[in-house]
Formats: sequence, structure tokens, C-alpha cells
Amino acid sequence: MTELTLAPDDLALPFAIEGKQARGRIVRLGATAQRVIDGHGYRGDAARLAGEALTIVSLLGSALKFEGTLTLQTRGEGRARMVVADFATPGQVRSFVSVEENAEPDAPLLGDGSFALTIDPAEGQNRYQGIVELHGSLSEAALLYFQQSEQIPTKLKIAVGQVQSDGAPSWRAGGILLQRVAGEGGLQPAEANDDDWVRFGALLDTVGADELLDPTLAGEDLLYRLFNEDGVRVFEPQPIRFQCRCSAERVANVLDAYSVEELEDLKLPDGRIEAKCEFCGTVYPYERGA
Repeated sequence: MTELTLAPDDLALPFAIEGKQARGRIVRLGATAQRVIDGHGYRGDAARLAGEALTIVSLLGSALKFEGTLTLQTRGEGRARMVVADFATPGQVRSFVSVEENAEPDAPLLGDGSFALTIDPAEGQNRYQGIVELHGSLSEAALLYFQQSEQIPTKLKIAVGQVQSDGAPSWRAGGILLQRVAGEGGLQPAEANDDDWVRFGALLDTVGADELLDPTLAGEDLLYRLFNEDGVRVFEPQPIRFQCRCSAERVANVLDAYSVEELEDLKLPDGRIEAKCEFCGTVYPYERGA
């Protein structure tokens, strides 16, 4: 039996289409996606939603040119009342999905609500937040964000699913983001040649979920399949990994601000107070003044 060669994984790969005012990134998440989904015990739609959020923040956060954090957050009327994911430079990601246990089984996963992207620089720059309406998928909301808040022509393709690995299914996520950029002389994306942009969109539509999730297909090879006639240039890949930034100190700082009455409501039957991190599941005991 021929042993399959796995492509580089858990990374964001920036690229540019030569001379066409188009740049983008490919994200491939293997062990990182599996860690997030396994850590929460997500299944089905919830697992795919967590992977989609993880992919979006990886695609967007890997473009940050400064130290900071990019956070995606939704609030909706569907079974998934809240989705949160963030990317902290240089490549730390995490996400969680809050699913309403008592929701009607035929209720939409997300439903109507809001989709927010927040960029929080580590220092020296102002915090920025853009909010758009949420009516469909996270990917559709992200495209609406770029249309309304950034006014950058953007195309996005994301896939999340399970593939066979060593005889067992494992979760993977992958995505491609393509954007028009200003050209020479300050030519704005909206003024650029539409024929190329329409053609790039048609090419991106041909990408299947199997290609985005294939652990043996390198991002460079997929880009060559798509844009070899134009010429595509790739840049240094950026590693991405799961990393939670919770700590006992951060939990204590939050709970120290609670009143005595509020803390009383948080006590377990045996009188203890515990706080669980929604991202990684770590449980922190808390005692005021400890």
C-alpha cells in the first residue's frame, strides 16, 4: 500500500495573483480544528459552526500587520445563541459555540441576529469594531462586513468536515479568501477591470470541499490549479495553533469586581465558587482575597 504524503498543515498561506490587483490567503486547519471541536465535544452542525468561525478569524487575523487580537462574535435567535472566535498574533486561535439545549429541534442554527468583528491592537492604535446583520451563515455575514464596513470586493470559500485519518474520522477546516486591492497609481478596487474579478470568482466557485479539506493537497498546489494561467505568487506561511489565554489571575480579576450578593448566587451547593473557561474547558476555583 502506498503511504500518502501529508501536506503542511495548521497554517495561513498568503498569495497574490500576478499583475491582477488580487491578493488572498488560504487557511488549512487540521490538528487545530480537531483540538477545538474535541475540547468541547461538539457534533454535527455545532462542530461545523465552530470550525467555520475558526477559519474566518484565521483568514482575517493572519493579515494583521501589528500585534493584537481579532475577534468574531455573533448573537442570534437560533439554536446557536452565541459564537465567539478570536485570533491573537502571531497565530493563536480559539472558538466556542453556545447552543441552546432547550431550543426547538427544527429551529435554525443561527437565525437572525448580529455579526461583529473587533480589532483590538495591543498598543498604540484605537480599537475598531464593525457590526452587520446576521441572516444566514457566518461566511455570508463576513462577506457583508467587507461590503459594508470595508468596501473591499471580497470572495470567500470555506469548508468544514471530517476526513479519514489513520482509519478514524478527524475534523478539518479550510478556506480561501480573495480580495481586490488598490493598484498602481492608487487605482481603487471598484475601478479595476471587472472581467478579471468575475473570472476569479468563477474559478473560486469550482473549488470543492474535498479540495479544501484534503490533507494531502498543499495550498500551493490548489492555487496553481486555480490561477496558473495568470501566475500566482505565494509568500511565507504563517503557523496557526490553538492557544487559550485564560488564567486563574484573569478569572480572579473578573470575579473580584462582583458584589458579595452576586458571588453568593454563583456558589455551588458545597459553598465553592468555580469558573469554567468557555474556550478550553479549564475550571478555576475562586475565593475572594485568596
